Amino acid sequence: MTEDRKAALDALHAEIRQCKRCPLHVGRTHAVPGDGPLDAHIMFVGEAPGFHEDQQGIPFVGAAGKFLNELLDQAGIDRDKVFIGNIIKCRPPSNRDPQINEVTACQPYLERQIELICPQVIVTLGRHSMAQAFPDEKISVVHGQPRQVGERVYFPMYHPAAALHMPSLRSTVEADFARLRELLEGRIEPDIFTPLPDVEQLAFF
Repeated sequence: MTEDRKAALDALHAEIRQCKRCPLHVGRTHAVPGDGPLDAHIMFVGEAPGFHEDQQGIPFVGAAGKFLNELLDQAGIDRDKVFIGNIIKCRPPSNRDPQINEVTACQPYLERQIELICPQVIVTLGRHSMAQAFPDEKISVVHGQPRQVGERVYFPMYHPAAALHMPSLRSTVEADFARLRELLEGRIEPDIFTPLPDVEQLAFF
């Protein structure tokens, strides 16, 4: 039942806010579980909260979040109708890259969010997020290429922050969001991706 799933998601997010599974909890202001409706058809998964996210407990509210809002608007996607989160739920010191032990500690939280929300499309933002689904791929090669695994589609993209740091990537990111719109409208089809049976896939599977 929807009420049971909503209660389960609320309980999960309450657990995340109190989490002490890795050392990141020591320096956080707020954990950032994620934000969006239970019935979201699209889930965006970034890498980790930054300064502004840590202060507010809400994902993508800093400069990268503002750019993400622009990209969503350009693609005709309502932010209020998508779920947005990260592979880790607390800010790393100085916004450094997530470490393996931190990703591992948060992995069950992300898996449970995906299970409860059951999105049709998961958009990975950045190479660390992409690596959870496709650990042997390079983002420079696979960005903008939707792949279907079972009944779910994964769409790897550069992180919006990458385009802020490297303005030359901005047109690439905008083009990928245009392709996402085409995917949602059924104008392009995802490739079928079958994980190798001897390769351990991570959270998104």
